[in-house]
Amino acid sequence: MSRRPRRKPKPPFPRQHQRKPGLEKRLRPRPQYEAPDYAAAGKLAGRVALITGGDSGIGRAVAVLFAREGADVALSYLPAEQADAEETRRAVEAHGRQALLVPGDVTRPAVCRQLVDRTVRRFGRLDVLVNNAAFQQHRESLEAIDDAQLEHTFRTNIFSIFRITRAALPHLQRGAAIINTGSITGLEGSAHLLDYSATKGAIHTFTKSLAQALVERGIRVNCVAPGPVWTPLNPSDKPADQVATFGQKVPMARPAQPEEIAPAFVFFASEADSGYITGEVLTALGGETTAA
Repeated sequence: MSRRPRRKPKPPFPRQHQRKPGLEKRLRPRPQYEAPDYAAAGKLAGRVALITGGDSGIGRAVAVLFAREGADVALSYLPAEQADAEETRRAVEAHGRQALLVPGDVTRPAVCRQLVDRTVRRFGRLDVLVNNAAFQQHRESLEAIDDAQLEHTFRTNIFSIFRITRAALPHLQRGAAIINTGSITGLEGSAHLLDYSATKGAIHTFTKSLAQALVERGIRVNCVAPGPVWTPLNPSDKPADQVATFGQKVPMARPAQPEEIAPAFVFFASEADSGYITGEVLTALGGETTAA
């Protein structure tokens, strides 16, 4: 007997703002990540995944679905996000899988190497890499973006992906998958997210280029590029009144919940589902159809 999917929250949301990096436990309404209507099929049984930014938002939902599909996961996050990471670990363990918590700032090259090293030491292998950690800060103009923000955005969003992927490659065997988190802003641009949009465009191109470089090694590289998603990234960036209307402008008139984006990562992680797909940027835009 089929059941009606649970309701997805629509704006207006409560007015709220958090200091960066933001915590999911303080976000109202709480993001939906448990995906009760998702039917697992053992697609990742025996596999190991490393997910950056895995404490909350999309990263948390991906970790939970990977666990339900049979994978153990390592999660990277900032030390300030420890409370969210602990909740994600409990959610993963509730599905009978292991979760390794690895706090650290991915803007530091040594941390990028340590994430991979600790994952392999704990689990003995690495099969799926999800490059998901991100930083964004709205600014009214290019002149308002100082060098400190510019460097931090690029070091978090694109430099870390190069470094973590480079460290991971010696451990990835044929059949492994690399999945990057892009954004609609990397396809259409954003007047008030100039640096963030530039990094997301770079991630999309990096995805396509690395896919070509690794195809003969049997390692697939793909990207998920969402529109608005209800995560702590937004209330820690936008003024409270803008958070209240977040996602209202897309055709579905609401932001995605993380549990609605995570199945795309399972699809790309599963060789049974996407073994013939590499170099793709998959959009999830709530009804928008004009992305390049």
